Amino acid sequence: MKPLIIGIAGGTGSGKTTLVNRLKEQFGEDISVLSHDSYYAAHHDLTLEERQGLNYDHPSAFDNEQLVEDLLTLRDGEAVACPVYDYTIYDRTDKTVQVEPNKVIIVDGILLFENEALRELMDIKIYVDTDADVRILRRIMRDVRQRGRSLDSVVEQYLTTVKPMHEQFVEPSKRYADVIVPEGGENLVALMMLIQRIAYHIEHGDIVSRQ
Repeated sequence: MKPLIIGIAGGTGSGKTTLVNRLKEQFGEDISVLSHDSYYAAHHDLTLEERQGLNYDHPSAFDNEQLVEDLLTLRDGEAVACPVYDYTIYDRTDKTVQVEPNKVIIVDGILLFENEALRELMDIKIYVDTDADVRILRRIMRDVRQRGRSLDSVVEQYLTTVKPMHEQFVEPSKRYADVIVPEGGENLVALMMLIQRIAYHIEHGDIVSRQ
């Protein structure tokens, strides 16, 4: 059985992770997850100050070639060594996490649908659409509490790169989505529909062949 590859995209703080966690709670070991954030390009040659000044919300910030390669490897039934990114040092570490092939592969990230090669690997593309005010509040709480950022740095980054990049790249990419889900994992109707689709694949396999 070929895996069902699901892409979950949407703006920062939109609820992508909540949706992924709800699906993991439902299906457990039948799902493997890759985060686009893990594939931020490495910048070991730059100083911390230089890394802090990079635009991490632009498509060029990601090593999409490696993510495509890893998805193809998982689709072929082989495990991959997923990079580990450290937000506190603004760089990829020398550690990796082994991700096993599975019946369902979920990839989440803000700019997944901006990249054509990634889109072509996805059987289902879901865009999580959430109000901008809610998203910035969630981002502030997450970055200050979990990523060691100051409030001032989060606000400055939002105004200088996150907001303009969202308007230029993230928001337009939702036209590629098969399903647009308001509020992510909090949308129980959409969640149940997705659960039913995944459950069917796990039990019966996918009757729709890839193009």
